[in-house]
Amino acid sequence: MKKQHILKSTKNHFRSFHNRRSFIINCQLLIVNLFLLLSCSSPKEKTTEEDNSVPLSNTDVVAEVSAMQLDYTDFNYELVSNGNISAIRKADLRFQSGENIRHIYVKNGDQVVQGQKIAELEPFKLKSAMEQSKDNLEKSILELQDILIGQGYALKDSANVPTDIMKIAKIKSNYDQNTIQYEVARYNLKMATLYAPFNGAVANLTSKEHNLANPSDAFCCIIDNRHPEVIFMVLENELPLIKPGEKVLVSPFSINDYICEGKITEINPAIDKNGMVRVKASVENVSGKLYDGMNVNVRVQRELGKQLVIPKEALVLRNDRKVVFTLKNGTAQWVYVQTGPENSKSYVVTEGLSPGDSLIYKGNFNLAHETPVQLTIEN
Repeated sequence: MKKQHILKSTKNHFRSFHNRRSFIINCQLLIVNLFLLLSCSSPKEKTTEEDNSVPLSNTDVVAEVSAMQLDYTDFNYELVSNGNISAIRKADLRFQSGENIRHIYVKNGDQVVQGQKIAELEPFKLKSAMEQSKDNLEKSILELQDILIGQGYALKDSANVPTDIMKIAKIKSNYDQNTIQYEVARYNLKMATLYAPFNGAVANLTSKEHNLANPSDAFCCIIDNRHPEVIFMVLENELPLIKPGEKVLVSPFSINDYICEGKITEINPAIDKNGMVRVKASVENVSGKLYDGMNVNVRVQRELGKQLVIPKEALVLRNDRKVVFTLKNGTAQWVYVQTGPENSKSYVVTEGLSPGDSLIYKGNFNLAHETPVQLTIEN
């Protein structure tokens, strides 16, 4: 009896424990389901569709801008290329003999005038060679005279001597050979001193005094940089855009904010294997800042007459379309435009704007349609 009571009590206890456990599990499952339901649910999706309408701005913000009134102005189309400065006159000076350098009168960078002495060699051996060749020539003249007298002629009457007799006489006396040797010796002595062939600057001088001159190498170079040329290349399809006499703007890569003007002087009438054409332009090197071989940027300018021109900073891209803002009644007005030719600073507008429009060209980057603006500068 007691044993049955214990068994019954145990079953009731187990049943109670089982119900409690089931309750807890059910509560946990309910919580998990509620969590999943909340996480899977999302706010009502906003319908998005491509809208080409002009975005509106926050009318509470007043932007400061600068504007200008549009009008037809002269426009220069620019063709941009890279080139090199080349001196219009450049001469390598070299000695003709390998003698010691006696004296050097200039250094690199010196400005020289035509006929100015540059350097000279030790003249002793060259003078001796010339004197010896002169003496040999005089002996040949005496021998030539003796041969002609033996044939019944005098040297002073050489014009009357038959050609074949004179030729034989000169060969026997070595007259022609000694004459050539004398002329060579005299030329070598003359070239022992180098002179400037024209006004210019000294460059590439590396030799030292009291060292042997090397006739195979240039002693120095004289460069006339007063009126240098700029040589640059243009594409074949750009040829119709240039012609001799057109203005070019040249700016060295190594000098900031320096520009000089020039004119096209030569267009090579041949196209290379890369489809490029060689063009030359003369420039004025008034400041002396242009050096032979200098790398420069070249802009060829061609006048296209009166055009409706806007600054490049006035144009922005929105949705891959060209947009400008005009000022009207204290607000920025969004305008789509089409552009034509351009240069380094401006575009030609072909559609979207008219003369008299007030164009915003500064402070326009973050503008939207009908943004209230405050004009700070107006041109």
